[in-house]
Parts: sequence; C-alpha cells; structure tokens
Amino acid sequence: MSQSTDAKASARAHGRTHRERDRAVRYGWFAVDLVVVLISAFMAAWVRYDLDATASTTQEIALFGLLAVVVYAAVGMVIGPYGIGHMRGSFEETSDLIRAILVTALVLAVVRLVFGAPDVPRSLPFTTPVFALLGMFTLRFLVRSWRWGRQTVREQDVRAIVFGAGHMGRQLVRNLHRDTSEGDRYVPVALLDDDPGKRRLSIDGLRVSGTRDDITDVAERTQAKALIIAATTMPGEDLREISDLGRLAGLDVLILPPVNELFHAPRGADLRHLNLEDLLGRQRIELDQTAIRNSIAGKRVLVTGAGGSIGSELCRQIDRYGPAKLVLLDRDESAMHAAQMSMTGRALLDDGTLALCDIRDPDALRVIFEREKPQVVFHAAALKHLTLLEQFPAEAWKTNVLGTLNVLEAARAVGVETFVNVSTDKAAWPSSVLGYSKRLAERLTASFASAGNEETYVSVRFGNVLGSRGSVITAFTAQIERGGPVTVTHPDVERFFMLIPEACQLVLQASAIGTDGEVMVLAMGKPVKIVEVARTLIEMSGKHDVEIQYTGLRPGEKLSEQLFTPGEQIQTSEHPLVSHVEVPAIDAGDVRGQRFDTPAQALTWMVEQSGGHRDHDPSADIDITAEGPNLGPDTATNEHEESIR
Repeated sequence: MSQSTDAKASARAHGRTHRERDRAVRYGWFAVDLVVVLISAFMAAWVRYDLDATASTTQEIALFGLLAVVVYAAVGMVIGPYGIGHMRGSFEETSDLIRAILVTALVLAVVRLVFGAPDVPRSLPFTTPVFALLGMFTLRFLVRSWRWGRQTVREQDVRAIVFGAGHMGRQLVRNLHRDTSEGDRYVPVALLDDDPGKRRLSIDGLRVSGTRDDITDVAERTQAKALIIAATTMPGEDLREISDLGRLAGLDVLILPPVNELFHAPRGADLRHLNLEDLLGRQRIELDQTAIRNSIAGKRVLVTGAGGSIGSELCRQIDRYGPAKLVLLDRDESAMHAAQMSMTGRALLDDGTLALCDIRDPDALRVIFEREKPQVVFHAAALKHLTLLEQFPAEAWKTNVLGTLNVLEAARAVGVETFVNVSTDKAAWPSSVLGYSKRLAERLTASFASAGNEETYVSVRFGNVLGSRGSVITAFTAQIERGGPVTVTHPDVERFFMLIPEACQLVLQASAIGTDGEVMVLAMGKPVKIVEVARTLIEMSGKHDVEIQYTGLRPGEKLSEQLFTPGEQIQTSEHPLVSHVEVPAIDAGDVRGQRFDTPAQALTWMVEQSGGHRDHDPSADIDITAEGPNLGPDTATNEHEESIR
C-alpha cells in the first residue's frame, strides 16, 4: 500500500513539475512577445520616417508602442497562444498568434482612426502588427533551428541510430526529439539510409550520414547503444543483413511495426525487438478474393488433418467464405476439439461438422465421404517429421502414400469437384523419406487428374511453416527455456519459411486457379539460415548466454531445400506468387498392389518411384527388425496422421 501511495505521490509531483515548467515557458514567451510588439512600434515608425531615428522615437510613438503592448497582452491572454500550452512552432500556436495580431491591429486602427489618439502616422496600426508577427515567427524559427540536433541527452537516455529516412523515419525522429518523458528515452544521434537521393537530407538538424555499411563507424563516433530500423517495407534479406551489422557493432536492434499496425504517428513507445516475422520480411499478399469465394461459397468442403496447424488455419479461413458446410476430419480428437473452439468459440463436438477418422482406414473414409458428399476437399493430413520417418519409412508409406490414395479414391467415388493435396518443398528432387512419400502423393493426385473427368485435382507445394506444432521453432524455444544449448545441424543449413496464415491463403488461391493435374508452387522468397532463426529466438528470449551447437546433417537432410525438381518446366499462373509444374502420374493400382516384406523394401521402392536421390544404401538408415513384414495396405497400426504444420 505504501509503495502504491509513494508511486501516486511521485506521479503527482512529476505532473506538477511538468505543469510549472510549461507555465514558465509560456509566460517567458509572453514576455518576449510583448517586447517584440514594443520594438515593432518603433521599427514601423523608423521605416515610416525614412529611417530617421529622431522622428521615430518621440513620446507619441512610445505611447503608441505601450498601447500596442497593452492591447496585445489582453488579446493574447484571451484568444492568443498564452492561455494554453502549445508546441513551439506548431500550426496551433501559429494560428493563435495570427488571430491575436489581427485583433490587435483592428483595435489599434479603431483607436487611431476613430479617436485620433495617439497622434502617430495612420499606417502604424497596420505596420506595427506586421513587424510584430514577423519578429515572433523569426524568434521561434531561430530557437527551433538552434535546438535541432541539440537535444539534451540524459544519463538514462539511450543514444540511437535511426536507419531509414523515409516518411516513417522522419516522423519517428521528430517525435523522439519531442519526447519529454522522465523515463528512459531513445535519443536519435545519427540517421542512415541506403538511398543516394537522401544523402544530404536533414531532419530536425540530423543529417543522413551514411548507409548500412557505415553502421559500425557511426556507432563508435556517436557512442550509440541502439539501432532503430524505421524502414517498414524492407525486404527480409535486407532486414537480416542490417540487423546482423547492428549486432556486430554491439547495438540493440529495434524496429517499427508495419504501418497497418500503427494508428498514430510512430513514437518511441512503438519500438520493439525484431521477431521471426520481421526477419522473413514477407510482403503483404493480395488475393483474388472473388475467385476464392466462387470456389468455396455455398459448397460442401472437407479438410483432412483439420486438427493440425495448417489444417485448422485452413478451416478458419475457409469458414469466412461462407461454405454450405465445413467438415473437419482428423484422427486426433483433442486437436479437432481445439480447432472447433478456435472457429466458433464453443466445442461441444455434436454439431455434425467433425469426422473422427484415420485416413489409413479406406472403409471409414468411404462412409464419411458418402455421408457428407463434399464438393471441395483439402487434404492436409500427413506424417511430416523428417528424422522420425527416416527411422520408420513404412509409416510414411502407409499414411502419406496409401492414406492419400484412400482419400483420393473416396473423393472420386462421390464426384468431388476440386481436390487439393497439400504438399511440401521436400517433394522437389527428394532426398528423405518424407520427400519420397510426398512426391508419390503428388504423382497419385496427378494420376486422378489424368482420368479425363471434369473434376480438378491439384497439389500445392510450399516450405516450412513458422510456429507450427513440432516445428524447429518449438524445439529451439524449449532448448532456450532450459538454458541451452540450441542445436543446429549445420551453420549453412537454410530453409524456406512461411507464416501459417500466409501459407493457407496461398493454398486457397492455388485451389481457385489451379489447373487439373498441376503442382502449384508458392513463392517463398529467399531461404533463411536456421542458425539465424536460432539467434533471433535467443535474442528475443533475453538469455544472451545460450550457446549454439552444431550436430551435423541428419540422414536425408539437405543443406538447402528446392521448390522445383531439376528438369521441371516452371510455368506462371494467374497469380504472381503462384507458379506451377507438371509431375508424371503413377498408376494407382500399381501403388495399391505393392507388398513389402521389410521397411527397407518400402523405402527402396519409394526412392525409385519418386525420382529421388540418396547418397547411401537406404537399408543402412533403418533397423529392418523395427517393423513386422507384409507392409501392405491392410497392415494394422496404432500410428495416426498429423497435418503438415
């Protein structure tokens, strides 16, 4: 209680101090302006009498000057800028000064022209206010010019370099200069920008003094402690480079949020540390809302793997386009419960929109598809953990290949109009079990498209999804919370990343414009090094003593992923962020008829049929005794599918 009382007392004391200082500043300018009015009367007379000093300093002129001071003082306190605090040089102060001067001129003109006193030239009631207004503006301009770039830096203030001299950067510099808060403030001490056209630009007395290459030198010269990135539309690769340069210079790197997140001019309180979305630098996606709505509105839609990160977000976005019915299918009842709760705010599980089913069970799938008769299907169910599937390749075969075939056959049986298979960049020139199985899923989807019917069967291929369940972000976060180390396979390993909503938006777009049999490939920008993701998460956690350890590439893992297989003919589509390629179809009957005695046989067949590559003997990666024989389509298992997340 006493601490709260002390805090309130301190706040009240601070408020009183601020009000007293503001009052003192206003009254100070009031006194200065009165002196300006008096001097202006003599200046006006001096000009009127052809610069004759004797004629312009008579008693009548002095009496007129005192009258002008009294009139202006009264008018200025009533309707002028002295009854309320204004920022010096602001539009509000300027308009109040002009109004007060005009009223003063009117009063002086009436006194002189109507009453004839004091006996001064009739031009003085008009020229004196003009000289006074010019003097007031000039003084304010000089004071403001002198203060530009000369902001007092207190001991607790943080010296900051502002990168970006565009509109947002200019507003930020001005607002930081005007920050009068008693707490820690960011004080701009240097301005940088890569645009040569801004090289000589000056903002509040702060000149653009270099580019990103000068960050270290400028930091040493100005003793800056922070780097503020005020270029809100900067591409991700540039943002990563500048943040790295800032960290190498020992600076705390901060950024302004995107413009659409700000509802006012940028200020110090808006600054925050970089997050992973900033480093991705993904540009705002413009979707063809009409095409998406036409493909979904009023139709029955079914999503497999609806409890996963991608599946549940797909459901949330699909629901906005007004489907006649949206069915969520998954093997994980808890995940479906959470997905329905996020969509409707209630999850009683009894509204007929949930389908508890394993895609490995073709009979159960057929029953659900016959009951719901979906017109649009998004197939997002899959096993997707690369390392685990390297140890259990037969599980990938059962879920990602045979499970996909089961869903395709169930969809064909009820005449689904549009079928979208959610794939992964690892299906392009695959080198892992996950990649082989997803490549075969693409080929199976293409085989159903080649049947010559009116339905559309397409696959959509994209990279890693940030924040998804079981992703590298989850693993890194857990390691950081334990105090480290954070394990990265290789310093040069890099991946394509997308945000979950972004990936789902482009999946919907691809489904609306996809042509039968194509693999739609989403634009992923440039790949991001995994070690940069780890460093960013460590910095965001505040635990700067967490180490990064390199463990070496795992079987099936690439240094860099690809979006296309060598030799694929890349074609553009109606949307600039979506391209497409063709993949060879595979006979569904041939896939259904496969029988494997060992997991190694399943792996070898998937490598051959996917057109993938492997630098060593596939059987050396797995324990052949880890699973039983007869790995055909009817093999029972307790494993269940999960969405690509």
